[in-house]
Amino acid sequence: MSAILRHSYLEKIERYLGKDTIIILTGQRRIGKSYILRLFRDKLSKDAGANLIFIDKEKHEFDGIKTYQDLNAYIDERRNKAKTNYILVDEIQEIEEFEKSVRSYYEEPDIEIVVTGSNSKMLSSDLSTLIGGRYKEIYIQALSYEEFMLFHQLPDSDDTLAKYIQFGGLPGLLKMGLDEQDAREYQLDVYHTVLLKDVIMRNNIRNVPFLDNLVRFLADNTGKIISANSIARYMKSQGDNVTSTAIINYTKFLCDAYLIHKVNRYDIHGKKLFESNDKFYFEDNGLRNTLAGGSREGDIEKVIENIIYNHLIRLGYEVTVGQLQAGEIDFVCMKPKGQRVYVQASYIIADNATREREFGNLKTIKDNYPKYVISMTPLVSRQDSDGITHLHLRRFLTKGLE
Repeated sequence: MSAILRHSYLEKIERYLGKDTIIILTGQRRIGKSYILRLFRDKLSKDAGANLIFIDKEKHEFDGIKTYQDLNAYIDERRNKAKTNYILVDEIQEIEEFEKSVRSYYEEPDIEIVVTGSNSKMLSSDLSTLIGGRYKEIYIQALSYEEFMLFHQLPDSDDTLAKYIQFGGLPGLLKMGLDEQDAREYQLDVYHTVLLKDVIMRNNIRNVPFLDNLVRFLADNTGKIISANSIARYMKSQGDNVTSTAIINYTKFLCDAYLIHKVNRYDIHGKKLFESNDKFYFEDNGLRNTLAGGSREGDIEKVIENIIYNHLIRLGYEVTVGQLQAGEIDFVCMKPKGQRVYVQASYIIADNATREREFGNLKTIKDNYPKYVISMTPLVSRQDSDGITHLHLRRFLTKGLE
């Protein structure tokens, strides 16, 4: 099978080469960072002036590289100062004090550094202090709908969208196929790997059953505004007596591993962020579905909202939840230079009551920024009404907010 290129990420990597910048590919484990790094390596291999130093910390042949001293020795043995040396390290956070090694090489004129990591702690203040902020983080997401079609050789259709809604965008499903049982087993394997390596082991967590219950609670409440106190009360009713402080810490660990994303609330009229009561979305909606269980008939709006959130991030927006005096806007989306759009997510707008609920809150916002409702309403591709644009989910996932 020929390699399937994820061009946008390769282009981002190439954009920052030659700028004395460390390039860090971040994202959830098994999301495709290693694949993109190998694609980049394979592309470089055709350049006679490139010397490749490639390390994959998930392969046993590199088990001997445990500390930054080991990494330095490995690089020095293979460095060729007559060429451009590309240091490519997959899952670099597995190397103790790796940041010291990165600092010692990144300003060398013959060296470019591209690494991957599955935990945002690798971008901690220690790393920033040591290298003076000279790094570029490239966040790798699960497959977009268009990439899903390409990977699985499927046409743009309602049936393909239904598969994307159900199975999500883990690249490894290409080998497993879109059989529900096989996909579920693979997704659970990914979940347990992320939980063990990037949450439990990294943070020395002992109450593993509670952590698992917490993730499944968040899966069942995707897109709902919740607080640590409300989670603590629910967990106590289920027999888990855990403090709000512990919940805040555990959710942070899950966010650090890119398994979930916390989205703050934004006061649209007061122009300020609230510091409590947030929403949580999963990096991959297919994994979320497996953890939540059941069919999508009962929670389709949660999944659609999760998909829309991730695609808005993919489009380059910083996303918050909009808070009105008497209501909520699903997403307030910002870009640099003051660009802003408002987005409501819905399943099907079939009657006036639903239409009023989804369009009504947007109408109460009196500024002139673009406003959108995104749904799966049949026969809708793009419609404009009273200054609000109604987009079908398939159109949004292929054309953005055009």
